[in-house]
Amino acid sequence: MSSTTEKVLPDSSGHFGAYGGMFVPETLMTALQDLDQEYQSARKDPAFRKELADLLGDFCGRPTPLYLAERLTAKLGGAKIYLKREDLLHTGAHKINNAIGQILLARRMGKTRIIAETGAGQHGVATATAAARFGMECVIYMGAVDMERQALNVARMRFLGAKVVGVTAGQATLKEAINEAMRDWVTNVRSTYYILGSALGSHPYPMIVRDFHRVIGDETRRQILQREERLPDHLVACVGGGSNAIGFFYAFLNDEGVKLTGVEAGGDGIVRGRHAARFQGGKLGVLQGTKTWLLADADGQIELTHSVSAGLDYAAIGPEHSYYRDSGRIDYDYATDKEALAAFRELSEVEGIIPALETAHAIAHVIKVAPTMPRDSILIANLSGRGDKDVQQAAEILLKD
Repeated sequence: MSSTTEKVLPDSSGHFGAYGGMFVPETLMTALQDLDQEYQSARKDPAFRKELADLLGDFCGRPTPLYLAERLTAKLGGAKIYLKREDLLHTGAHKINNAIGQILLARRMGKTRIIAETGAGQHGVATATAAARFGMECVIYMGAVDMERQALNVARMRFLGAKVVGVTAGQATLKEAINEAMRDWVTNVRSTYYILGSALGSHPYPMIVRDFHRVIGDETRRQILQREERLPDHLVACVGGGSNAIGFFYAFLNDEGVKLTGVEAGGDGIVRGRHAARFQGGKLGVLQGTKTWLLADADGQIELTHSVSAGLDYAAIGPEHSYYRDSGRIDYDYATDKEALAAFRELSEVEGIIPALETAHAIAHVIKVAPTMPRDSILIANLSGRGDKDVQQAAEILLKD
C-alpha cells in the first residue's frame, strides 16, 4: 500500500476528506474510541495477524480462485473476463472475511455478546457462523421485508444458534435493521460487540471493514500478475454500503491505468423512491454515524429506496466511496433490477455460476462494457456472493412460464 493512501484514508478523526467521522450518541463515543484503540493494537500484533490468516485459510477457504470466464468472454466478444470467486468462501460470500476479523477483536476486548444487522442475510450468516465458532451469544437484526425475501438465510442463522429479530419499522429493510442494532448497542455496550457489516457507519468501522476485506484485492493482484504477467484494465464490483468493492479496489487505487467501477442498484430506474443509486440524484448528509452521499429530500429526510437485491437496498454509501467518487479515482454506474436479473440468468446459463442478486449488478455492467473493450484487454469482476439465497425470489420473477 502506498504512503499516500495510508496518509489520507482515513485521518486521525476518521475522515476521508469531507466524509466519514463519528456522528453517534455520546454513550457510544467511548466504545468506538476503545474499538479504534484495540484495532490499532491488533493490526500490529503478529499473533492476531497469524490467527486471522489461519482462520481465513482453514475455516473460510482463502485464497479464493481467480477464474477465467471463457464462455462469457467468447459470447461477449471483447475483453477477457475474470471472476474473483468470493462466492466459494465458507457461508457463500465475502462477508466472512470481516466477521472473522471482528470477532477476534471482540474476544480481545472481552465481549461475550455479538450483535449485527443484515440486509440480504449474508452478513448475518457470516456473523452467526463466527459467533458459533467462538461460542458467543449472537443476535441479528433484520428487516421484516428482507426476512421474507431471504428466508433461506434466516433459517441458516437460526441453525447456527443466532436469534434473528425482525424489524417492522419504516421500510423494514437494512436501514431499519441498523437502527435497531444501534439501539441494542447503546443499551448493552459494556457486554456487547457490534459487528457492522459494511464499510459505513461511524469511524473506525469503515476503516476496519475495508482492512479486513483488503485480502480480496491483494489476492487478485497477485493472481492476475501470475496469470497474465500484467495488471488488469478494468475492475468492476457491486456497491451497497461498499465493503466488497473497497476491499477489491484497494490494492489497485494507485494504479492509474486500472479503471475501477462500482455498480449501484438502479431499481426500477432513477425515479425518486424506486432505486438505491446514491450518486444518481443523492446529496451530502449524515446517516447512522457517518457523513456521506445519500438519498434524501430537500428537507434532509431519508428517501425511500428500492432494489430487487436486499443487500443493495440502502440509502447511503460508505464514506470512502464518496471520497473516491469526488476525486474521480472510482467511477460509479448503476444497473436496474431488470438488467441485474438478466445478468443473473446469463451467468448461470453461460458459466454454470449462479450469482447473488447483488453480484448480478456487477455482472450486468460487465455485459454492457466488455464488448466495447479490445480483445487483448482484461476485465475482472468481483463475484462477491453466490445466489442460493436468491433462487426462490429470482424464480418467481424469471420462471413464471
